[in-house]
Amino acid sequence: MKCSFNESLSLFNNTFTSIYIAPAIFFHFSSLSLSLSLSLSFSMNAFLHESSFNYERCYEPENTKKKFKEIIRTAPRNSDWTAFTDLFQYEGFWHSPRFLEGTILAQELFQARPCDIILCSAPKTGTTWLKALTFAIMNRAPCLDDSKNPLLFATPHECVPYLEVDIFQNKPNRYPDSPLLATHLPFDSLPNSVADSDCKLVYICRDPKDVFVSLWHFIGNVKAKEEGYLFPLEKAFELFCQGASLNGPYWDHVLGYWKASLEFPKKILFLKYEDLKRETEFYLERLAEFIGHPFSANERREGAVEKIMQLCSFQNLSKLEVNKTGEYAIFSSVVVENSKYFRKGEVGDWKNCLTGEMKDHIDGITEEKLRGSGLTFD
Repeated sequence: MKCSFNESLSLFNNTFTSIYIAPAIFFHFSSLSLSLSLSLSFSMNAFLHESSFNYERCYEPENTKKKFKEIIRTAPRNSDWTAFTDLFQYEGFWHSPRFLEGTILAQELFQARPCDIILCSAPKTGTTWLKALTFAIMNRAPCLDDSKNPLLFATPHECVPYLEVDIFQNKPNRYPDSPLLATHLPFDSLPNSVADSDCKLVYICRDPKDVFVSLWHFIGNVKAKEEGYLFPLEKAFELFCQGASLNGPYWDHVLGYWKASLEFPKKILFLKYEDLKRETEFYLERLAEFIGHPFSANERREGAVEKIMQLCSFQNLSKLEVNKTGEYAIFSSVVVENSKYFRKGEVGDWKNCLTGEMKDHIDGITEEKLRGSGLTFD
């Protein structure tokens, strides 16, 4: 059977594609897939190789490492925070790989004691201040003695270690004889022993707009500023509103503790940063009462409450030499200047960064997320 010229050309094109082009495309994508697989494998191995966590206390150390590696391999991943680190989604929240590794270890190993007091928060909601206040309340004899005050020689983060960071690294576990710990973990991700014990939790939250601005300054620029590049505010805002931020979604983090505090009011004290700033003395006394270290009438007369307020004020803490010049090694590979924990500490600083449209957008999300919960932000 004879073919026309067009039919012959079509037959030639189909044959050429089948013999030469299709295999080339298959080889290209196979190579690309292999390259990505090798890259991801190298990345996962690097996480474990650089780890500063101690797995010796695990029941089966190798299985725990494999669990973490599998989570890193399969979990949803967000690489948009280019100035900071990739984030991985675990139990509905986004974590940096190191915090996630510590979370896995904490969930497996941490055994809460009845006397423990755990300060809970999302990042940049007043954690440093809450640590200082609570530590000073519980250790007020040395803290009110200028010659022995630990806060003059150590940062609040060194005085109150993080459950998912410090406890399972090769660091001193806790300040001597102190039951104080802190965590950024969402409520539902806390180790089971926390719910099963009589330990107490204190949670602090903050207006989402101020949280975002503080988070952008701290996380979005910690590494970027070293390279002379500022992570775009608009991009950070988009990620935060989508919930893709460290320990986010922020609103879900807050609601988890808010609902738990309503159900277990004797176990969880829920605080708002704005209230603590506005009525510091009142909430300081309430905090002291809740954690079992109330101020006596004699201490009130001698001004103990006012002294702790002054000691732990932003103005005082930010001027201390240890907080101006030192560094805090969160992990062996992540060292942050102490001064970065003391930027402004103001209520309403968002007005200096956000446009009216941004403000309305984030307020709209807050209203929608908190609707029916009974929780509001001023």
